[in-house]
Amino acid sequence: MSLAPYRFAGKTAVLTGAASGMGEHMAYGLGARGSDLVLLDRDAERLDAVAGKVRRAHPGIAVETLVVDLADRAAAAAAAERILAAHPRIGLLVNNAGVALGGRFDQLTLDEFEWVMDINFRAPVLLTHTLLPALTAVPGSHVVNVSSLYGLIGPAGQSAYSSSKFALRGFSEVLRAELADHGTGVTTVHPGGIRTRVAESARVGSGVSTEEVERHQRAFRGLLTYPAEKAAEEILAGVEHRRARVLIAASAKIPDVLARALPSSYGRVLGVLTAALARRAS
Repeated sequence: MSLAPYRFAGKTAVLTGAASGMGEHMAYGLGARGSDLVLLDRDAERLDAVAGKVRRAHPGIAVETLVVDLADRAAAAAAAERILAAHPRIGLLVNNAGVALGGRFDQLTLDEFEWVMDINFRAPVLLTHTLLPALTAVPGSHVVNVSSLYGLIGPAGQSAYSSSKFALRGFSEVLRAELADHGTGVTTVHPGGIRTRVAESARVGSGVSTEEVERHQRAFRGLLTYPAEKAAEEILAGVEHRRARVLIAASAKIPDVLARALPSSYGRVLGVLTAALARRAS
C-alpha cells in the first residue's frame, strides 16, 4: 500500500531524546514544519532550553515537555498515559532516545545489559503500544524508530547495544506490515557515526579494562564525524517520503552493503577498517 507524503503542519509530534543531538535538531525541524510538539528527555535543563528555542522561533505552535527517565518502566508508562490523555490524536511518534554500552557479553553485568534494553527497546515498545490508538486515529500518521548502524551489523564488544537495536529493527518491520492497512507508516533509522552526546558519553561495562576503553574510544571517535543537524533533516525527509529505512552516513551505508554481500564474514573486513581508524586516531 502506497502512502501519501506525510504532512507535518497542524499535527502533534511526540519525540523522545529531544534535549540534544538528533532529537534536538528534529525538534527544531518539526517546529519549522508546523508540528505541535511533545518533547521527552531526562535532562530537564537541556530540554527546557530546546523547548524555549522552538517557542521563540515558532510562537504559533504548542510545545510541551515531559522530563522522564525511560529506564524507569513505571515512569515511562505514566508519561505515555499522560500523553494519550492529553492528545487523543497524534500524527507522529519518534522513538529517538537511546543509550550506548560497550563491552563483550562476559564483561557486562545483567543489570547493565537490561538497562540498555529498557531504554533502547522496551521504552519504544511501551510508548508505541500506549499511543497506538492516538496514532491510528489520525489518517496518514507515522512512527519513527531510531535503530543504529549496530542494528545492521553485530560487531564484537556491542552485545547489549546491538541486541537492543536489532530488536528495535525487527519490531519496526513487523509494525510496518501490521499498520499498513491503517495508513500509518513506519520508518527505521540506522545512523552511522553521528556527533551526538549519546555517542560521546557511551558507557562501558564494569568488566572492561581501562586499556580496552581507551583503545575503543580512539577508534570510536574516528567515526563520529556526521553532523547531528544534517542527520535530523534526513530523518524528517524520510518521514515525509514514507521511507521504510533511512541509512545515515557512509559509516552506516558501507557496513550495510558488506553485511548483505558477506553475511558470514563481514566482521573480518570491518575489523581491519576499525583497526586502521584506531591507528589514525592514536
